[in-house]
Amino acid sequence: MKHLYILLFTFLSTIAFSQNNIKGNIKAEDKSNLENVTVQIIGTNLYTQSDENGNFELKDIPKGKIDLAFYLLGYEQKTITQIISENETNLSVILIEKEQHLDEVVVSSIFNKAQSQTVMKVEHKTTEEMQKNGASSLVDGLTTIPGISNISTGNSIGKPVIRGLSSSRVLVYTQGIRSENQQFGEEHGLGLNANGIESVEVIKGPASLLYGSDAIGGVIYFNPEKFAPFGETKTNVAQQFYSNTNGTSTSFGVKTSPSNWKFLARGNYTSHEDYKVPSDDKVINTRSIEKDFKTGIGYSNSDFSTDFRYNYNNLNLGLPEEDLVNEGNRNPLYPKQEIDNHILSLNQKVYFKNSKLEADLGYSYNNRKELEAADEIALYMKLKTASYNVKYYLPKIANIETIVGVQGMHQTNENFGEELLIPNAITNDVGIFTTFNYEKNQHAIIAGIRFDNRKIETERHGEIGEEVYFEAVNKKFQSFNAALGYKTDWTSKFTSRINVASGFRAPNLSELTSNGVHEGSNRYEIGNSNLKNEQNFQVDLNLEYKSDHFEVFANGFYNHINNYIFITPTGETLEDNFVFDYVQSNAYLFGGETGIHFHPHPFDWLHFTSSFESVTGKQSNDAYLPLIPANQWKNNIRGEFNIQNWLRKGFASLQVNHTLAQNNISSFETNTNDYTLVNLGFGGTIKLGKSTVDLTLNANNLLNKEYINHLSRLKADGIPNMGRNIILGMNFRI
Repeated sequence: MKHLYILLFTFLSTIAFSQNNIKGNIKAEDKSNLENVTVQIIGTNLYTQSDENGNFELKDIPKGKIDLAFYLLGYEQKTITQIISENETNLSVILIEKEQHLDEVVVSSIFNKAQSQTVMKVEHKTTEEMQKNGASSLVDGLTTIPGISNISTGNSIGKPVIRGLSSSRVLVYTQGIRSENQQFGEEHGLGLNANGIESVEVIKGPASLLYGSDAIGGVIYFNPEKFAPFGETKTNVAQQFYSNTNGTSTSFGVKTSPSNWKFLARGNYTSHEDYKVPSDDKVINTRSIEKDFKTGIGYSNSDFSTDFRYNYNNLNLGLPEEDLVNEGNRNPLYPKQEIDNHILSLNQKVYFKNSKLEADLGYSYNNRKELEAADEIALYMKLKTASYNVKYYLPKIANIETIVGVQGMHQTNENFGEELLIPNAITNDVGIFTTFNYEKNQHAIIAGIRFDNRKIETERHGEIGEEVYFEAVNKKFQSFNAALGYKTDWTSKFTSRINVASGFRAPNLSELTSNGVHEGSNRYEIGNSNLKNEQNFQVDLNLEYKSDHFEVFANGFYNHINNYIFITPTGETLEDNFVFDYVQSNAYLFGGETGIHFHPHPFDWLHFTSSFESVTGKQSNDAYLPLIPANQWKNNIRGEFNIQNWLRKGFASLQVNHTLAQNNISSFETNTNDYTLVNLGFGGTIKLGKSTVDLTLNANNLLNKEYINHLSRLKADGIPNMGRNIILGMNFRI
């Protein structure tokens, strides 16, 4: 890893610098100047906005061929391919007025295409959109995307579920690197704070071709906030209040780009009391305190760009148990978790005339404690992960783009607590891949192959027959995978995508080696060192119809998984806990999502969206898989408006979401009843002199409905989910 850093910096230091600039003017069809048009160079973090005269300028842009995208809500997005061969290029751009959604550039697909161009369907949401929809946390915001659910433990712990798959089957990326935080545990949340994250992209389906093991169910890719536009400094203070938990969240950020150098920093403090159920009773020890700090520094010119980021996240959260005595309000009681998470990342891009070299280097340190009492540390694990992802974008030949790459990681897990759930271990990964993208007229094809090798070595610990005995394990897991996708625009309004892909997942440490009480899950877990790779094959079909005022989509999938790993009770008890074993069986999942978006003319300010999502998971013997979310029907009526000059981008929304009963359950689950939740939202931007305030007011579960989500880990104790929660958010842009 050290040699890779030295090699990259040595190589970059030998490059001769040059300066290439683009200037231009942007107008509407009636020749009026357009202000606040976002101008972005696709595949970089370089962007700016047009001024009141429609003028824009970008300095020190990459040499060679670039794709320049122009965004403005209410206008058709425009992308211009430009060959930069002079020191300064001047452009005149005309945008066509059109009521439509912005076509964001997708980073997670690695070819840096707009959504409308990608062969693989990728969902995109900004954190601002999530907050407007009343999201109380980052993972809660993910559930607004069709096909995404949440395994929750109260208000403070949430794990995303993609089409029935979760934990180690869903790979999370942040700052361009994989997030590693012992995600095998059901009570181990994301460990990420929404402040300082600009948007999220979700790949639903096997993405092992791009990301290797653990992406068998999909990828959740968090994009950090951008640096300030060239020559600008931006500051903001954000505050949120939560009525149900008497919660508060405060964030302060500053970013500046005075020259080629860029800098940003953001701090956040969040605190929640125990959440209340509709009967007004509190669920004791669901309280939490979170501290988060993010910073970044970047440099870019015409030949290369570099982006260094650091994120520190500290979580202190309670684990609800029976017979706890309520003391205080905010400081978590015992048992609880104390977690420190450090993430460092370095993104390097080197631009050649017609090609590009990109490297993402990362290091994460997860320091996790589970405490039974002030002087009793039950579990104490330190997980350290160094990762690399190097890609070379070859010159484009006859409409064919090609990428070759190598990815890998070195990971160590160490124990320091009185109890052990998994042993000390070393994991090494390496994967090589190549992928191709062909695009011509209305057709696009993507294809690729990949080989991965994972080696897991664990230490022997304890004596045979004891609770803390672990035999030494030395295992290798290998897999070849491939993917093929085809997209075509049948008409200017109708698009279809079909993707077939294989994926794999090597068993994790918990599944291979567990031998002890998992305090967060209240069960005695026994691993199985003979487990094999999970290997899957999935077919996805996506159909979309988009006109100016009506959109409809339908997504269907079938996912077959060989050697699916799951945990099941044995009927025995050890240490006063039920014993659970890890076993394997072939399995399959199927379902999909469908929905509409209608905004009728001439009432373009009115929007109606409705979606239905369904997934069924079974073993080969037709027994149902555990932790499969219930079917959902979500509806949203939204009005957008301006009130003179004091309230801009105003909105008011009514959500009615119906969750069906879940009776398709595994042998150790209980079923859940159907329920309907009603949410209200209101907000907009208020201008105060040269500053602005973004205001949101949401009422979640407005009718204070008592319900239990099927994926709630408190369901076994009959504890309902949160009652009515009013969230007030204010973001002061200075």
